[in-house]
Amino acid sequence: MLKQLHDNSPLFGSNASFVEGLYAGYLQEPLSVSAEWREYFDALQGGEVPVESGKRAARPATVAQGVETMREERLLTTERKQIAVLQMINAYRFLGVRHADLDPLQHYDKPHVPELDPGYYGLAEADMNMVFGTGSLFGPPRASLREILQTLRQTYCGKIGVEYMYITDTEQKRWIQNRIEGPRAQPDFEPEYKRHILERLTAAEGLEKYLHTRYVGQKRFSGEGGESMIPLLDNLLQRAGQMGVQQLVIGMAHRSRLNVLVNTLGKLPADLFQEFEGKHAQDLTEGDVKYHQGFSSAVSTPGGIMGLSLAFNPSHLEIVDPVVQGSVRARQHRLQDRDGDLVLPVLLHGDAAYSAQGVVMETLNLSQTRGYGTGGTVHIIINNQIGFTTSDPRDARSTLYCTDVSKMIEAPIFHVNGDDPEAVVMVTEIALDFRMQFHKDVVVDMVCYRTLGHNEQDEPMVTQPLMYKIIGQHPGTRKLYADKLEAEGVIDSGAADRLIKAYRDDMDAGRNPNRTIVYGYKSPNAVDWTPFLKETAWDAKVSTGLPLVELRKLAERLTDIPSKFKLHSRVEKIVSDRRLMGEGKLPLDWGMAETLAYAALLNDGYPIRISGQDSGRGTFFHRHAVLHDQNRERWSEGTYIPLRHIKPDQPDFVIIDSVLSEEAVLAFEYGYATATPDELVMWEAQFGDFANGAQVVIDQFIASGQAKWGRLCGLVMMLPHGYEGQGPEHSSARLERYLQLCAQYNIQVCVPTTPAQMFHLLRRQMVRPLRKPLVIMSPKSLLRHKESVSSLEDLVDGGFRNIISDVEELDPKKVRRLIACSGKVYFDLAAHRRKNKIEDVAIIRIEQLYPFPHDDFQTEVERYPHARDILWCQEEPRNQGAWHRIQHYLLRHKRPDQVLGDALRPSSASPAAGYLVKHNEQQNELIVSAFRERI
Repeated sequence: MLKQLHDNSPLFGSNASFVEGLYAGYLQEPLSVSAEWREYFDALQGGEVPVESGKRAARPATVAQGVETMREERLLTTERKQIAVLQMINAYRFLGVRHADLDPLQHYDKPHVPELDPGYYGLAEADMNMVFGTGSLFGPPRASLREILQTLRQTYCGKIGVEYMYITDTEQKRWIQNRIEGPRAQPDFEPEYKRHILERLTAAEGLEKYLHTRYVGQKRFSGEGGESMIPLLDNLLQRAGQMGVQQLVIGMAHRSRLNVLVNTLGKLPADLFQEFEGKHAQDLTEGDVKYHQGFSSAVSTPGGIMGLSLAFNPSHLEIVDPVVQGSVRARQHRLQDRDGDLVLPVLLHGDAAYSAQGVVMETLNLSQTRGYGTGGTVHIIINNQIGFTTSDPRDARSTLYCTDVSKMIEAPIFHVNGDDPEAVVMVTEIALDFRMQFHKDVVVDMVCYRTLGHNEQDEPMVTQPLMYKIIGQHPGTRKLYADKLEAEGVIDSGAADRLIKAYRDDMDAGRNPNRTIVYGYKSPNAVDWTPFLKETAWDAKVSTGLPLVELRKLAERLTDIPSKFKLHSRVEKIVSDRRLMGEGKLPLDWGMAETLAYAALLNDGYPIRISGQDSGRGTFFHRHAVLHDQNRERWSEGTYIPLRHIKPDQPDFVIIDSVLSEEAVLAFEYGYATATPDELVMWEAQFGDFANGAQVVIDQFIASGQAKWGRLCGLVMMLPHGYEGQGPEHSSARLERYLQLCAQYNIQVCVPTTPAQMFHLLRRQMVRPLRKPLVIMSPKSLLRHKESVSSLEDLVDGGFRNIISDVEELDPKKVRRLIACSGKVYFDLAAHRRKNKIEDVAIIRIEQLYPFPHDDFQTEVERYPHARDILWCQEEPRNQGAWHRIQHYLLRHKRPDQVLGDALRPSSASPAAGYLVKHNEQQNELIVSAFRERI
């Protein structure tokens, strides 16, 4: 009877995994299981096991019945213990990491986790030899409690700790369990590979010690204490190459960067030493410190030669993350690598920055989106348990682990003790395989320490005396591993010392001992930047117009909508008007001119990528690059993009409604643009001042990337700008900030005032062999201003005009004042002049503020020989806008007898007034002031 019940029990045999799943669901949400199972589990939780439908066993009527009942109760007790075992297995999968041996310093006590104690489930020493079903635990289907507990502790509480049970997808969880529970998280490498790991550890330690003695006191942000990172990267590169990866892009901050440059990417030590001695191979206008430098090389792998790139990065730590993602996406696009099998992003992080800097979260949030996904990233945390002088977790973060932010995208996390390089390599293999299998982000948290201070001039004992007493007694990862291999008989006595000497000999000779590096390799998929490296003048004339016939043909393609596609009535009117514009029957508005510019570029063979919040439709309902079928029945269908139907086999047109992020998205687009010079890449802010959230990208990359690192970039930033009474946050794109960044012809800042100007400006950005970032103060109310229109013929001849002369037929000899302005304010000035019949004031529009068009402006000054003054008019307050920058240019060109004046809002702490009445008063005052009799 007992055996029969045992065999038929739902808690044993092939049903164990099923019941385990039910029980796990019950623990999280009791109502998720059926009423019968809920009653059963309720009783188990309360210590009373139901016999039938939740009822307690009746009192036995006879001795025989009593014996039978005792047997059944004994079986049910076994079933209760079986449930307890399954609970405990589940607990170790969730919480075993809390007891994992991860810290090389052992300077924190392990927390008490009652769920990891068998006694928590009513299991005692007497039960240790009792055999239970193991459920879904990989290994034998049945084992003693002692064996199960040993397996769990070895798997989840050793040198590797895993977090993954929050993942929704069961296949992914089972895949991880197979890789971790199968070998019980115990690495098993051949002796030859163990010796290779030791050689890489020796290289990691050897470089740091060599630099420390040869260049005493110089900053290098040493990687000592985290040497296992070098064998980690070595394994990652070789395994990725074997799996078919053709390009691998690395992003990291300054910690250990020099070590990665030499020992992973193959930079010649002799070249690094030159930099320590103040000699630089590349002649840049400004340059950067050696621990911010990027590098490109190639490495030989079992799958062939793989290209490597280390992205340049400023000291803003994690800001490089989205830059790398953008660069990878561009490379994947070029290789038509839609799944991310050929180009792999790898990001190295510090523990303090990973948990603290918001751009990490923003970048993670991009990972699975259509416009920004790269097929998954391998994240490696160099967790030295300290951020500058902050090491107490109570100060460093509000989460248990520095990696907890990764759980927002259900990325598995593999924590590993950095003093066990074999375990480090093992989890690296698992992490890479997971990424390649599921195309999702994955995290390796290598827990280590920092041997020296924040930099080599810092004294860490001042603030971390206990930690650094322990570190001072630590023999080092290389020494621990060398002793281990010698004890195993893998190396003989003295072999480790010979490796040290060989590496130092290579350093003395300036050689790199990494035999996998392929020097002088030219990838067949490399981008040719040669046409843009020439000294092309910023004012070189290029023709951006198109024949009228071609423009009309493009307009036809743009307005040819499928017959069964139902447009919204307002959009249908816009498309109908655009059809008339293409026929020359209506003036061109901004939306049509911009769209024609894209169509013309696509027709010429240039791919286009546009992203931003609401870019498909346009914040101000003007673009409508993505049309929506009003009769669609599925949310994932029913869109039509005319710009993808210009001609057969045309380049890609990608337009993305981005996530509500500025910093990560703009950095992504910068990275993308630096990897593809022949594609128009544009980021559009919803309102211009929203770019404030991405200021570090603008300052550290867009404005200074070429001066510091020689990085060319043709990124376009479109920033809606103009004072229409919408308040402080929706008026100014902070033009003054971009002008302050202008120097050495680094960027272009333009303020177009007509649709034709926008057409030619966008065309010029690609047609001219010059790749400089373009910042456009784009229109808002001008999008529908009746005077801010163009004709189709305006797109035929010429190109972008840096300055637009006065369009009125004034007598130059009678002009007493030359007003110079930019943007929307021109139309207010022109209206006031027309209303008051003023004929002695000329108004010109400076459409490009930087580089300033000196020759063109001089021509305008000379056009009016009797003008006694020059006046700059702007909508912005005196302490903002272009005034502070442009006054120096105007002074340079005014005649000695001329006076320079201004008309603008008073200086203000806020960009614009929030009260509409005050806005209108200020606007009227500055317009009237521009025409005052005397300055």
